[in-house]
Amino acid sequence: MRRRVIAGNWKMYKTLADTRAFFSSFLPLVATAKHCDIVVAPPFTAISTAVEVAKNSTVAIAGQNVSWSKEGAFTGEVSAHMLAEAGCRYVIIGHSERRQLFRETDDNVAKKTLIALSSGLTPIVCLRIATPASPRKFSAANSTAAPAR
Repeated sequence: MRRRVIAGNWKMYKTLADTRAFFSSFLPLVATAKHCDIVVAPPFTAISTAVEVAKNSTVAIAGQNVSWSKEGAFTGEVSAHMLAEAGCRYVIIGHSERRQLFRETDDNVAKKTLIALSSGLTPIVCLRIATPASPRKFSAANSTAAPAR
């Protein structure tokens, strides 16, 4: 049976001081939780602080995104190796905001997933779901859902 995961994505919220304060209150609340894995995804600037204050707890830290490239001249990107070295155990890939605002594609998500796995990170892959605003069409050729164009 798969182990349940509860993950919180902080998006672009919380400073370093906010991160310390959050974990000071949060860690005692989840100290005895055994029924699931608990993951927190702070902004990149707070990862090292989160790793430091969550040390010796059951809470794992995640990156909110990862580059599909191992390294290179990609301003603003972060590599899987960098996340792992910073102490992340997980990474969120393919979040709806990344897909919508940054035009992230299924191919990008696949590349990012492979590099995360090869770096020892556990990917949390977000799947696109149909909503009233983005209905799915069914293809008669393969009977699988395809995004509306």
